Amino acid sequence: MVIQDSTDAGDGRVGVRLEPFLHQVGGHLSVMQYDEHTVCKPLISQEQKFYESLPLAMKRFTPQYKGTITVHLRRDSMGHLSLVANPLKENQGPFKVSTESAAVAIWQTLQQTTSGIGSGTHPLTQWQHAQLAHSLKESPAKALLRSEFHFNAEVSSPVEDTSGDQAARRSFNPWGLHCHQAHLTRLCSEHPENKRHRFLLLENVVSQYKHPCILDLKMGTRQHGDDASEEKKARHMRKCAQSTSACLGVRICGMQVYQTDKKYFLCKDKYYGRKLSVEGFRQALHQFLHDGTRLRTELLDPILHQLRALLLVIRSQSSYRFYSSSLLIIYDGQEPPERTLGGLHPQEAPQTALTKVDIRMIDFAHTTYKGSRNELTTYDGPDPGYIFGLENLIQILQDIEAGE
Repeated sequence: MVIQDSTDAGDGRVGVRLEPFLHQVGGHLSVMQYDEHTVCKPLISQEQKFYESLPLAMKRFTPQYKGTITVHLRRDSMGHLSLVANPLKENQGPFKVSTESAAVAIWQTLQQTTSGIGSGTHPLTQWQHAQLAHSLKESPAKALLRSEFHFNAEVSSPVEDTSGDQAARRSFNPWGLHCHQAHLTRLCSEHPENKRHRFLLLENVVSQYKHPCILDLKMGTRQHGDDASEEKKARHMRKCAQSTSACLGVRICGMQVYQTDKKYFLCKDKYYGRKLSVEGFRQALHQFLHDGTRLRTELLDPILHQLRALLLVIRSQSSYRFYSSSLLIIYDGQEPPERTLGGLHPQEAPQTALTKVDIRMIDFAHTTYKGSRNELTTYDGPDPGYIFGLENLIQILQDIEAGE
């Protein structure tokens, strides 16, 4: 939402109220929506340096870097907190964002039904569609939420128990709101409200999808950065050893997949991913490609094509180590209308007419390479842990494609 920021010193700049990003499926830092095509996240200098010196071959596999912004807390007359962005001069003014935002409406309703940030657990009210239909007009941004307001999760705590179907069914993924609430609480407790914070502006890689199905994979056999404390190093090594990170070089960090028969997202979080065996990981990949009625086999070829292309790129990046980075696999849960394909069933139609998928690397706060800022250790050759994970991921998807 674009607002006039009265805290600016008479320069008339317009502030942008940041919205929780409803399609964040993993990570612990809050990702915010700046406009329809742009998200932002707290700036970490090592990650900014990576984006600013990104190898050309990797650009197609990473979100577009759009610069930085300053952000501060704002408290309205009701005591509700929000984050307001003030674009830096080099960004040439703010992007525009709809004032009729589904994310804004959700967050405002959440705040109205709770006692405020930092006061403990804030359960989502049992919403029905009729209660909010008058305030959420139809738009592409609200397609996900059009007729599905039946929430029964708690935003303030992650969905750790996803063994039951009901616990995993969501009209939107609750993880982003969980991260947003935790971030606001942390900012309130650690900084004065008028403190300016720097955020990175990045491409919203799911903006073109109506029902974005997203798989967030933590890649590699090692997750701690070179600057990690001994305690943090031990903790991350333990998580890797106890999950598929050690034996496969990849583990699930979050997932949402649209179920066309029930019209909701099936959501899994990082706690689910940590518990998976190798066979459980295979089954989870199969589930990610299943829309509730059938396996989307037409997606496998383009996904594998892009993963093999990424593998070639990673093999060519000497000295890079992508510790704790994630890989997103994205496709649209909304299939193209069959009438545009002459009535062909999706599995019979030409692949190029149906399938758009994206493979994107994200989260580079602990990435290191020769010449990087705060370089503590220099490595030779490509990242063996990342390559190991990609090779195993490709093999498992090939097995699914072959029906094994």
